[in-house]
Amino acid sequence: MKKLRLLFLISFLITPLFSQEALKSVEEEYYDFLALQGIVERPTLGYRTLSDSQWKFLPQTMMMENEDGTFTKVVVSGEDSEENVWKNNNLGRAWKLWEATENGDGTNWFNRGFYNGVKVRVYGPEWFNSYNTAVPYGQNDGALWQGRGYNTSLTGGVRVEGFGFEGVFKPQISFSQNKEFETLNNKYITQWPETGSIDVVQRYGDKAFWNYDWGDSEIRWSWHSFTVGFGTQSPWLGPAYLNPMLGSNNAATNPKFDIGLRKTEVIIPGLDWNLGTIEGRVWTGKLTQSEYFAPYARCSEDRMLNAVSASYEPSFIPGLTVGLNRIFLTYWRPENLYYIFRLFTTSRSNGTHSGNDEDQKFSIFAQWAFPKVGFTVYGEFGRDDFSSNEKTNPFHTAIYTVGAKQFIPLPFGLKSELNLEWNDFEMSQDFQLQWPYMGYYAHWFVNQGYTNKGQIIGAGSGGLGNSQLVQYKIYYPKGYTAFKFHRHCPNNNSVYSKAVYNKPQDVTNEWYANFETFIDFGIESCYFINSNFYVNLGFDYISVYNRNYKLENNLDNFKLSLSLKYNL
Repeated sequence: MKKLRLLFLISFLITPLFSQEALKSVEEEYYDFLALQGIVERPTLGYRTLSDSQWKFLPQTMMMENEDGTFTKVVVSGEDSEENVWKNNNLGRAWKLWEATENGDGTNWFNRGFYNGVKVRVYGPEWFNSYNTAVPYGQNDGALWQGRGYNTSLTGGVRVEGFGFEGVFKPQISFSQNKEFETLNNKYITQWPETGSIDVVQRYGDKAFWNYDWGDSEIRWSWHSFTVGFGTQSPWLGPAYLNPMLGSNNAATNPKFDIGLRKTEVIIPGLDWNLGTIEGRVWTGKLTQSEYFAPYARCSEDRMLNAVSASYEPSFIPGLTVGLNRIFLTYWRPENLYYIFRLFTTSRSNGTHSGNDEDQKFSIFAQWAFPKVGFTVYGEFGRDDFSSNEKTNPFHTAIYTVGAKQFIPLPFGLKSELNLEWNDFEMSQDFQLQWPYMGYYAHWFVNQGYTNKGQIIGAGSGGLGNSQLVQYKIYYPKGYTAFKFHRHCPNNNSVYSKAVYNKPQDVTNEWYANFETFIDFGIESCYFINSNFYVNLGFDYISVYNRNYKLENNLDNFKLSLSLKYNL
């Protein structure tokens, strides 16, 4: 009798398995894999943070064999279906502390807009470790700097939700041994040390260091789909798997205030017409430069980021999502809040070129999912600033991404996924008739560029060059094994710029084929020691060609990574 009471108490305290997941975590990538097959519903369209990433299992139709050999169709929760390979693993739970009797289902129209109770979710703890033998290597790791030598980070936290209010405290503490390696021109800043035109750090000083970051911490209030919040959660913008253009968790977090609508259906009252699903967010954030940026007159100022993200999923084209992201980057001054309103207009300030008073960027994207065959294809197109020749050359300053995901069933109940992504962020070649162009993330007026504390906020690899990724991941009940090929050139624009204002023969003799290139062959395996505790082990062999743009200055980097996580 006591055991029955205990089981009842546990079933009351524990909410369903699905809940908010950290970006690019093992848990979130698994839910994304299930969404590829239509087992769970994607929680967002184009704007995703930890608080928005709430995955919901969908009903699944199965054929059940009867005693007489016939079959009957039954509907079960996707959580309990055989397609949920990790159904016996704990990916994280929310615990009910108290719940109202009606829980928002009564006649009170206001209370129906949020969860009428209090629940709590514990994250981690998670301990990540890596070691690079020759050069820094790593991305989409928040404030952690994976330099040469030993690197480690510890994350964990708690989320409390009730009556529309949400509070998350999930900081990151990290350490980097930061061993010495050859930098370009003996500088710490980026590949443009002579101009200091973008704050991308090559090395964070000459000593080991600790770092504290607020991580995915925020306070928020939501009612139905309306939401407003303040905190440091970094948004992932668009459909890209590895290198999104305008939003990722590649850099340290920054404080921001946002307001908007979470994913919600648009129904015409009275007619009951479903026009589709929309999502939108507007936010203002504060960006900080690193301590190693070149001393320019404006460089002592922090930057203001004003941005908007809007997405639409039409009801008449199942699986299709289209969206737009637009940002204005200025310096942190009260009068620059004006740019919040400029997000919704194409007019130019004071009738001048937009680059004279701010740096603006936009991207448009589309994703089309076919869950019946487990296939998704996506693309993103970006432009930097307005320009005088945009009517004659719409690809001036343009960059693009294309990618695809494919579910592949295997024997013995195994499941697998193939990921492909191609990013081309190189400068358009009409700049050979103008001036050296630093790239999509850099700008001559806002000198630090689209960065925070020395790292790019968008694409972590190939952000000023190109990147190609092929990844194959096999899922089994106790974990997964992934094989990866990743080639990227971090800054081809640095080489292309040498052809401007210089004699062709001189450029050919000194710079032909000098593109710095990373070629990464990697393997990663995750294993659940028990239902709550897993170990993730990775090994990468990275060949680096033309290091620091010196022809045949090649080296090999070996990277080992190990992470441990416990889910309560």
